[in-house]
Amino acid sequence: MYRLAPDLAIVQTVDFFPPVVDAPYVYGQIAAANSLSDVYAMGGRPVTAMNIVGYPDDELDFEWLGLILKGGAERCQAAGCTIVGGHTVRDAEIKFGLSVTGTVHPDLVVTNATARPGDVLVLTKPLGTGFVTTAAKKQACPDDLLTAACESMTQLNAIGRDAMLAVGASAATDVTGFGLAGHSLEMADGSGVTLALRLGALPLLRGIDRFDVTRFRTRASKSNREYTEAATRFDGTPDPFRLEFLYDAQTSGGLLISVREDRADELIRLLTAGGAAAAAVIGAVRPREDRSLAITS
Repeated sequence: MYRLAPDLAIVQTVDFFPPVVDAPYVYGQIAAANSLSDVYAMGGRPVTAMNIVGYPDDELDFEWLGLILKGGAERCQAAGCTIVGGHTVRDAEIKFGLSVTGTVHPDLVVTNATARPGDVLVLTKPLGTGFVTTAAKKQACPDDLLTAACESMTQLNAIGRDAMLAVGASAATDVTGFGLAGHSLEMADGSGVTLALRLGALPLLRGIDRFDVTRFRTRASKSNREYTEAATRFDGTPDPFRLEFLYDAQTSGGLLISVREDRADELIRLLTAGGAAAAAVIGAVRPREDRSLAITS
């Protein structure tokens, strides 16, 4: 974030990655929605974006590239964000994302370092996209489950942004590659608090409870677990199935919002009315304890 004037700051972010699904248009939508999320997580409004593309044009024709860019443009249009240019390079594999500039009033900036003891934690999208997209690449994912994951990944976090600003959220972060555990750890350490998470309250992609996710861990699941384990305390024996979702790397995941307990019901109502993919209270913020994260079943 960079303050331009007493009443105006810009938020700048960049993100791009290889395809997570085979459909080029949907991949473009997902990559764009993911790139826009950091602006939303800080309470900002995306204004302009530039495409970032790596593409093996010596191996593939431009039809796929056109569909990828079209999908990205659709999400930007839905966000009210103008694509003003970009840059392409020849690459061995496809990559796509956006560099996004947004605006925010300096007094309304939301960060991941201001969660307060007594707050509750709300998550705005279901977990499990890492498992599902990995399974889909192996042709081992039910169609309805992949559809549910794509619907969640393409949803803009503008819904969460609007709701959290309306209730005066204390802190927020988007949940992406570090998984829920990693991003929760960043919020806990940045805020000097302990986040208490309930595995049984985590929202999961519909139908995934019938799916053996443990077969489709990515390398990120292992690294996320290793990164957070020293800072995590388990109060009781965790459900091994639900525990996996704590570490699953998310693509275009939801917002983790810290909000005063007396405003939580209003936040849930606003998220539900806005059509958020999930609106779940998953834990609470406590004064600093012996660990950054406290996990219960």
